Amino acid sequence: MPATPTIIGALLGLGTQMYSNALRKLPYMRHPWEHLLGMGLGAVFVNQLVKFDEKLKEDLDKMLERARLANEQRYIGTVLTCPGMLCLQIHFAIVAGSSR
Repeated sequence: MPATPTIIGALLGLGTQMYSNALRKLPYMRHPWEHLLGMGLGAVFVNQLVKFDEKLKEDLDKMLERARLANEQRYIGTVLTCPGMLCLQIHFAIVAGSSR
C-alpha cells in the first residue's frame, strides 16, 4: 500500500515536468535532474496527502463518537426508534392530544 502513493506521486511529478517542457516547446528531457526533483516532490506531496486523509478520517470518527455520546446523554429518556410512518403517527397523536 505505501508504494502506490509514492509511484503515483512520482508519475505526477514526472508528468508535470514533461508537460512544462512541452508547453515551452523544449525537449522533454532537457534537464534530467529537474525530472528527478519533480518526481521526488510529487512523491512527498502524495504521501503527505494520504497521511492527511488518514488523520482526517480519525479525527472525524472521534468527533462523531463525541457527538453520539453527547446526544445520548442529552436525550437519555427519549426513544425514537420506530419505523417510518409509525413515528409520525405517534408524534401527531402526542401533538394533537396536547393541544386540547
